[in-house]
Amino acid sequence: MSLEELNNQILKCEKCALCKTRTNVVPGEGSFKAEIMFIGEGPGKKEDELGRPFVGAAGKLLDKLIESIKLSREDVYIANVVKCRPPKNRDPFPEEVDSCRKWLDEQIEIIRPKIIILLGRHSMDRFLPNQKISIDHGKPKRKNGQVYFPIYHPAAALYRNGLFEDLQKDFKKIPKILEIIGKGKAMENKKGEMEQADLGI
Repeated sequence: MSLEELNNQILKCEKCALCKTRTNVVPGEGSFKAEIMFIGEGPGKKEDELGRPFVGAAGKLLDKLIESIKLSREDVYIANVVKCRPPKNRDPFPEEVDSCRKWLDEQIEIIRPKIIILLGRHSMDRFLPNQKISIDHGKPKRKNGQVYFPIYHPAAALYRNGLFEDLQKDFKKIPKILEIIGKGKAMENKKGEMEQADLGI
């Protein structure tokens, strides 16, 4: 199945109660050949209106951060843990995350990104449970052959000034992580973290 065919299926999804309150489904967008995949929590108001991920204030910040590593939205793939907006921007319920699990897993399977950037704690919980974003941000990890890189959500950086600097620093690590992945180096310590020394940080 192609990514386009999969996303067309996602557009028709009625697996959970979010289908009753959404305006548009937001499958995701970007390159089907992307080496980098960004995964956030869920669509906000603007995303729900337009059917596109990260198009509000947090999305504009994400665009600038992507540009800071010499890439554009067209070079990466951007998606969310849930494909429909939770009412009033509340946190997605576990059953809603589970309903979208198959869709996101299939997107990852088709794209096969070298690195998945987990934007915020909800995205991190989906793939790296029982960890804290305040402690584990900026620490790439490999799990079942896939490299994950948890960082703060851009929305959090908009409202907490101290997080913006952390977000910038973590973004600067992404090209180096990709380089290391490309060389096929052994990168994990006993916790599954890539050794910080290998990243030059």
